[in-house]
Amino acid sequence: MEKRNDNKLLSNIKTIQPFLVGGLAGCCATTCIQPIDMVKVRIQLAGEHNGSKNPFTITKEIIRNNGIKGLYKGLDAGLVRQITYTTARLGLFRVISDSMKKNNESLPVHTKAMIGLSAGGIAAIIGNPADLSLIRLQTDSTLPPQQRRHYKGVFNAISRIIKDEGVLSLWRGSTPTVVRAMALNMGMLASFDQTKEMLQPKFGDTQTTSLIASAISGIFAVTFSLPFDLIKTRLQKMAKLPNGQMPYLGFIDCATKIYRNEGLLGFFAGYPTYYVRIAPHTMITLLCVDWTNSKISKFYKNHLK
Repeated sequence: MEKRNDNKLLSNIKTIQPFLVGGLAGCCATTCIQPIDMVKVRIQLAGEHNGSKNPFTITKEIIRNNGIKGLYKGLDAGLVRQITYTTARLGLFRVISDSMKKNNESLPVHTKAMIGLSAGGIAAIIGNPADLSLIRLQTDSTLPPQQRRHYKGVFNAISRIIKDEGVLSLWRGSTPTVVRAMALNMGMLASFDQTKEMLQPKFGDTQTTSLIASAISGIFAVTFSLPFDLIKTRLQKMAKLPNGQMPYLGFIDCATKIYRNEGLLGFFAGYPTYYVRIAPHTMITLLCVDWTNSKISKFYKNHLK
């Protein structure tokens, strides 16, 4: 009876493991990368008012005005976002992938890409309220004094958005958020899985394999997702103009105005900073996932002896 209960417990743990491990890895990565994300968001918004796009200038300005803690503004929202968004996207990708495999055979890369797209889109819808709060918290000090919202934290931001703008406003900018997440997830997870499978015959299932695969996946994730991340940031940050109108009417209008005012390269504003933010975040997340899963696998083996 005791062994049966142990096996049932292990089965339950294995069911939720991809979600728990994914959320934990995302939180670890976000804590490490938050200052870079803060600078990245400021660079993306600089094009709206011809501000500096130099990451070092922006970093100095943030520290001068708010101290070192200013670089971690919105960390609570970032962690809540990881608990919702990354838990869902990594968990769904692994669960769906495993369920589609036959006799542990590798899935074709196009199938992995479609799973990544689906998992990213679903997760983005779940995590959008926290993502909106994060952008608002990070950009509040860039608004004119009369337009600043002075949120006290992620939950204060969410409650005030519901009160002042309606509950559906929590999904403002959700179109580019979903598209961005789909592009990022496809580039990140499909390329990571595929690269690992290509490297394993030579390097084995080692940390070296995971490190190389995660570095390559970071490049794909950045390039595919940056244009949508830029649009998402501007839609989520926007506040009413003095004439009472919003700067952008939606996804298409925002994309059109960026192209008209800043050109095609405007969609890739802050690419180096975005890369420095996304690539390490991708690497830390995926390495944490692999490391944690390996430790859990050892636990299973020892427990079942």
